[in-house]
Amino acid sequence: VQLQASGGGLVQAGGSLRLSCTSSGSIFNINAMNWYRQAPGKQRDLVATITTSGRTNYADSVKGRFTIPRDNAKNTVFLQMNSLKPEDTAVYYCHYYVATPWGNRDYWGQGTQVTVSS
Repeated sequence: VQLQASGGGLVQAGGSLRLSCTSSGSIFNINAMNWYRQAPGKQRDLVATITTSGRTNYADSVKGRFTIPRDNAKNTVFLQMNSLKPEDTAVYYCHYYVATPWGNRDYWGQGTQVTVSS
C-alpha cells in the first residue's frame, strides 16, 4: 500500500490550496493522519494531525489558516490551506501512523511541492 499526495502548486500570497492524500489500498487501524512539510535546508516539521477520534492539532504557524479534514471511508486526508504566506513554501508530505499486530507502522506519501509567491 502506498500513499499519494497531490494538489500542490504555485499560488500567490493570500491564496488557497487543498492537498489530498490517498492510499492505493485499504489501510486499517489508522491511529493518526498527519501532514508534514520540509522547506529547503530545514527539517521536516509536523503541520497538522487528525486522530481516529477526530481530534486535530496544528502547528502554531498555521493555526487559523489550515484545516485537516478527512474521509475515513476512503482512507483519505486533506489539507485545506488558506491565507497562504511565502513562508508556507515547502514540500508537503502526508503520513499515516498505523497500529498493526506486529507494532506501529509509518506510511509516507511522496511529497507535493507548494510554492507561495509574494
